[in-house]
Amino acid sequence: MIDAIDKEKAVRAHHRTWARLARHAAAWPVAIVLCALVYGGYVVNGLRAAAPVSGSIGNLPIEAPASIYRDARGIPHVRAGTQRAAFFAEGFAQGSDRLFQMDLIRRYAYGELSEMLGPIQLPADEALRAFDVRDIVDRQWKHLNDRDRADVQAFAAGVNAAYRSQPLPLEFRLLLYRPRAWTGKDSLAVAMALAISVGDTAENVLQRDALWRANSPERFAHLLPLSDPAYDVAADGKRAPARDTERLAWMGPRGLTFQQSGSNAWAAGGVRTKSGCALIANDPHLSLSIPGIWYAVEIRAPQLHVAGVTIPGLPGIVLGHNERIAWATTTAMVSTLSLFQAGNLHRTGWKRETFHVRFAGDTTKWYYRSGREFAIPGHGERMILERWTAYGDARSAVSTIFALNRASDTDEALAALRTYAGPPQNFFIAGADGRIAYHLAGTVPDDPAWGRYVHPARDLENAYAPVPFDRLPSIAASRNAMALSANNKMYAAGYPYRLSPMFAPPYRAYRIAQLLHARRTYDASYFARMQLDTTSPIDAQFARDVAAFARSHPGTLPARTIKELASWDGSYDPKSTAAGLERDIRASIEAIAISPYAPFDALRGSQPEELTEVLQRFGDAPPRKPWAAAGAVAMVHPFGPIGFPFLNLAPLPGNGDRYTVRVQTDDIAQSFRAVWCAGEWDRGGLSLPAGESGEIASRHYNDLRGDWIAGKLVPLPFSDADVMRDAREHLLLK
Repeated sequence: MIDAIDKEKAVRAHHRTWARLARHAAAWPVAIVLCALVYGGYVVNGLRAAAPVSGSIGNLPIEAPASIYRDARGIPHVRAGTQRAAFFAEGFAQGSDRLFQMDLIRRYAYGELSEMLGPIQLPADEALRAFDVRDIVDRQWKHLNDRDRADVQAFAAGVNAAYRSQPLPLEFRLLLYRPRAWTGKDSLAVAMALAISVGDTAENVLQRDALWRANSPERFAHLLPLSDPAYDVAADGKRAPARDTERLAWMGPRGLTFQQSGSNAWAAGGVRTKSGCALIANDPHLSLSIPGIWYAVEIRAPQLHVAGVTIPGLPGIVLGHNERIAWATTTAMVSTLSLFQAGNLHRTGWKRETFHVRFAGDTTKWYYRSGREFAIPGHGERMILERWTAYGDARSAVSTIFALNRASDTDEALAALRTYAGPPQNFFIAGADGRIAYHLAGTVPDDPAWGRYVHPARDLENAYAPVPFDRLPSIAASRNAMALSANNKMYAAGYPYRLSPMFAPPYRAYRIAQLLHARRTYDASYFARMQLDTTSPIDAQFARDVAAFARSHPGTLPARTIKELASWDGSYDPKSTAAGLERDIRASIEAIAISPYAPFDALRGSQPEELTEVLQRFGDAPPRKPWAAAGAVAMVHPFGPIGFPFLNLAPLPGNGDRYTVRVQTDDIAQSFRAVWCAGEWDRGGLSLPAGESGEIASRHYNDLRGDWIAGKLVPLPFSDADVMRDAREHLLLK
């Protein structure tokens, strides 16, 4: 009897359980739909939300009131009663416009992207964590002087004030994620992210090391020359004497990579200009993305008045001008790291790093670090140690940014460069007194390897002192000076240091020198037109060489193709169809060539059968598109490839290529253009390829694109009168 009762109870309980499960099952779709609706509404609100740019905001941790005026392009112009209040306002403006981008850059530097984006970013984080950026910026923070530290802290306070008072950017809503507060150390980490991204890599050195070990030093120099002597141009614009060179062996190991980012810069003293003012031009070449890598701003406070562009997350002006000087830079392409075979590693050098991986939980990885070197992960049993100049340096490039912002003349700017600790750069200074100067700055170790090979473990005992500042390439300040750089070898014959495993090819520098030598005097409009030049002399020569080769090898290319190549003038104009044909032929040869110079030499030396096979691929090619379509460059948001294409912008039409002054390729393009006439700041201008704001709801998300495509430089208001005349919005911070 008892068993029957227990059995009946069990049956009733079973039925109740299934009934509850049935009710829950019916409720799940409703809950999912409700969650989806809530999430969708949250995201849609983000699509519509943009930070306010007018009115006033009180109760802020700012030591004096500050105003942010925005002009028609949305560029902020800061007016403040103290310098710290000015940097607070700059941080507020950046936090309003670019908070997601700033968070992305600092997470990249720290190796923490997987904490936000999940396991897909873990390999990148593991590679970045080897640099130990967090420990580096801790040392840099302690080394900052009190003034610089206070200014960086004021900037961070402004960023956080914007975060607390503005709508959360769309990207954070899509991720259901809120960023942590910004700190002063995070700004130092942004500077480190820039140093990592523009420098040579250990992987490049290891590739060159394999070539070094397979050849004699003489043969290595033959395969990977420093430059092309037929096109060499030094920093002063003088060409090296033309001479015949031995033919290069153009075939080599597949996958050998080279630094692709770069910049153009040139300057002329007042004697060489029509107005008597010193002129300076700059256009850094970086990947085009949304939002753009640069942020334009103008700042005025007592003893501080600067304008130009900065990297989101960095206070002050990285490239631009104050009232007395303008400055520009290009990446120097010099060696800053030394690799060593690992010897006996002390057990105390091993440190465990924890990765907080979203959607996957925590994971750990062990890294080896000593006082001067760190181990490069991912090379199996072959332990490689890297000695990097930034790793052991307690100075931050942020201090040099502040020093240049406050410099009163060319001499003071050059003095500030003596302690510059960022990635080595070619610095150009133009003063209101009409003088210009050039100096390579940054720590360049006098390492005999110069990035060509890996040292044996015994060399770990050697300390490679940096090349003294006064012995780095330079041009003394002068009203009659001219200087240029396009990441090429900047010194002439007889200079005592190699400096680099391999500079960027000199073809852009050669064309810049051609254009400078074409006139005796210049004005700002001529410098601006130079930045838009799309002619590549080396590519014109290559096209003629291809045509000559095809004529001597019947059946390689059709007659019409040969004629088109032979008559092409090397211009990557949007309407040109020959430009796309020549670029595709060059790219096909580059894919099997050992160096960037080899494709140009292969057609003039002994011809292997593979060269004929490459050219025959273009014999029956369909009609070519104009270069505007064939050379178009995508502008992609970081979330564009992962399901949010509406954040991308339409591609930029093809206009220029890798070796033209107007650089524009699949990888890189002119990330901004600027020309300044020192002391007469309204004669020049600034152009950006997208918009000032990173918020898609802002009308300044993409409003600068048209002027950039058209090659138009727009003056950046600098005087109080011009700022007030052009102001469209005003936000008061109290």
